[in-house]
Amino acid sequence: MERTLAIIKPDAVERGHAGKVLAHLESAGFTLKEARMERLTRSQAEAFYEVHRERPFYGSLVAFMTSGPCIPMVLEREDAVAHLRSVIGATDPAEAAEGTVRKLFAESKERNAIHASDSLDNAAREIGFFFRDA
Repeated sequence: MERTLAIIKPDAVERGHAGKVLAHLESAGFTLKEARMERLTRSQAEAFYEVHRERPFYGSLVAFMTSGPCIPMVLEREDAVAHLRSVIGATDPAEAAEGTVRKLFAESKERNAIHASDSLDNAAREIGFFFRDA
């Protein structure tokens, strides 16, 4: 079994979709192992998205992720990282496949409802960022 990190982003929480997103993930075979609601500080968001610091969207991403509460969670299943990436869909909901989280719940490429780790190494790092004992 693999573990991966997902974050239900502030836009989905604000619009009342957190439960629907979680239900969608559970119906895709994920088991919720850890979760909590929190509002990221600017320094937390900057540290979490440090890998994107030089990208043009970094500042707006940090501002967005600190704009309201989010729900980081640890999910588990076989092939969790790759499967979660397919279940959430493309970053731009206009390009996401039907039935994916982003097609169903995202507003735009910037307000895209969910974050998912993109590799096993990043999953381990990101889980440790939010859940020290996971």
